[in-house]
Amino acid sequence: MRLGKGLWVPRPSEGRMSLKGRDLIAIRDLSSDEILDLLARAREMIPCAEGTRVREPLNGRIVAMGFFEPSTRTRLSFESAVLRLGGRCITIADAMASSMRKGESLSDTVRMLTGYADAIVLRHPNEGAAQLAARVSDKPVINAGDGAGQHPTQTLLDLATIHERFGTLTGLRVVLLGDLRYGRTVHSLAYALAQFGAEIVLTSPPELRLPEELRSELERSGAKVQMEGDIRKAVREADVLYVTRIQKERFGDEGEYRKVAGSYRVDLPLLEGAKERLTILHPLPRAGEIAPEIDRTPYAAYFRQAFLGVPVRMALLDAILGGGPAAA
Repeated sequence: MRLGKGLWVPRPSEGRMSLKGRDLIAIRDLSSDEILDLLARAREMIPCAEGTRVREPLNGRIVAMGFFEPSTRTRLSFESAVLRLGGRCITIADAMASSMRKGESLSDTVRMLTGYADAIVLRHPNEGAAQLAARVSDKPVINAGDGAGQHPTQTLLDLATIHERFGTLTGLRVVLLGDLRYGRTVHSLAYALAQFGAEIVLTSPPELRLPEELRSELERSGAKVQMEGDIRKAVREADVLYVTRIQKERFGDEGEYRKVAGSYRVDLPLLEGAKERLTILHPLPRAGEIAPEIDRTPYAAYFRQAFLGVPVRMALLDAILGGGPAAA
């Protein structure tokens, strides 16, 4: 609920939906009402994430972090979320430091973790790994990114940032810029934006366009999707500009990567004529596609976006493991 310009009041805690014990593999696992409910919970968690209020619904709980692909923000924000909620973490931060180096299968690793923890947060370079983990685990599994597949918790914090800025998720024109082919963050976000009736504009190098099957699926769901090759026009008409880096690690051929590297950059001249309330998001890390001077403009929301990963993941963990509403 919005009250006045820029003020957002979350819905009351009563009557909230139960996510207790559930997996989160893809953003499609959540209904639009469940997403809004989690965003309301996350808003209430901000003082806890900032350390100004203490709430410990995960006291006595252990969450296993299985990170088999490099991560900074996702892993640390999940660990922070668990600790802020009074829980504890056990972490695999490097596949080469685990028994997978000895040939242990992902299935066996997951089965082992279920004996040590109450939930598993999994990041893996292979698409479909989180789904496999959920099939063999009798504890909740949260997908923290699986190859070029899905990244649902990133989408939740993206939506939280947009909602905080605009007080709504509907009626917005959202430009997705960059690596739309391999970018799991934009794959998940596009599904969610479609749920809320946003207008989705795709802007990318030709080699990195959104997979046709994904675009077709979005259009069949009734989403408004269009392609815009003119980045300046796309930016001028955008409410939200979601920028992604070109992911070198997803290319099998370095020559193919070099063809598209550095093909776009958001700088001050590009923003001339942009809407006053344009909001620029980026899942980070960035690799030159947003100029540092943008950080000092009111458009930049990506560091706030990164912070909101903590209260959003607190809300999700509380809903799955704690079960109770956040303190008002």
